[in-house]
Amino acid sequence: MAAAISNSLSQTQLKFSLVPPQKPLNLKFKHWDSNLGRGKFQSISAKCCLNLPLKLKSPVGRSLSSVLQNEPHCFYDAVSVELNRIAEDRDAAFARFDLSLGSSEASLHRVVRIAKLKEEECQVAVEDVLYMIILYNFSEFKVPLAPSLSKCLYNGRLEILPSKDWELESIHSLEVLEMVREHLSIVLGWKVGSSVTVNWSTTKVRRHHLSQVYQASILYGYFLKSASLRYRLEQSLPPTHQQISFGSWSPPPEFQSCGFENVFHGNMFNPRSRTLSQVSRRPRMKEANLRCYVTGFDVQTMEECAKLKSEEAAELIEKHCLALFGNSNAENNDMILTSLSSLKRLVLEAVAFGCFLWDAEQCVNSTYKLKDRY
Repeated sequence: MAAAISNSLSQTQLKFSLVPPQKPLNLKFKHWDSNLGRGKFQSISAKCCLNLPLKLKSPVGRSLSSVLQNEPHCFYDAVSVELNRIAEDRDAAFARFDLSLGSSEASLHRVVRIAKLKEEECQVAVEDVLYMIILYNFSEFKVPLAPSLSKCLYNGRLEILPSKDWELESIHSLEVLEMVREHLSIVLGWKVGSSVTVNWSTTKVRRHHLSQVYQASILYGYFLKSASLRYRLEQSLPPTHQQISFGSWSPPPEFQSCGFENVFHGNMFNPRSRTLSQVSRRPRMKEANLRCYVTGFDVQTMEECAKLKSEEAAELIEKHCLALFGNSNAENNDMILTSLSSLKRLVLEAVAFGCFLWDAEQCVNSTYKLKDRY
């Protein structure tokens, strides 16, 4: 199973915590200074659309940002309108290209260039839509994204306030939360019930290493969302179907008509898909928990759950992490002073980001076909 995870994430060269990473954060804590006032550190704005690490680059993104701040109840309606408009623009550009076939070389060259520019413009807009859907999901739990770390550094020390631990943990079901906490323990050495003194003790971490842990945690959250939905769906099946592997079995017609077929292939059927804690299932006798279920995955199922489905999602993760941490080159790989509390906040945010990214992909893909990632 560890090999399957490594292969599926080979492009990012990251591992998440189904197995311990080879190089966890080497955290050496010093006693927390009780005179350290939290007021000295920047508190994240209560408005989730302010201080975003990744700036919105398209009019569509800025429009959705305004809707989210002023009319959040209309957000998904606005998303639907914008996605349809983007899809129409892209289709119109491709239609003009098809009509130009057989035209003069100069005319064809111009149409191809326009179609390419339109496709790039649409991709930027769609990435902004994905980002705003993720922001909307965070806002539902009253959690703002951490701003660029440079805005949270004071005299070389990083603190992210408020921590929002309870809100970030409430996103997940108890079974998923158990695996998230295991991930925290592996990558940070965090333990349930850690004292205030331990949580606010000083530690050092390299910026590049912290960026890697954040990216791996996004992918882990994405994996958990996909795996959890498979788990819930399998539990809802009649007993006669439960021992049949997903790779060799297709859901019955009544499941296909409801869109359940997509879940078997890593897709969600509802554009407004619910969070992990909201996925329901029919009552049945107690079975193995989620962690045991996941450890029983074959290689194919593991890869299907772990692999990002779209190029746009992969691009968004890269851009978000770059905006959050900055370039991770040798010149920008400074040692950061921080606390276990702030590190935990970042990892919990990243896991939630991955869960919400999975939702956002399915929402967008229902209207605008994203680029498949092979």
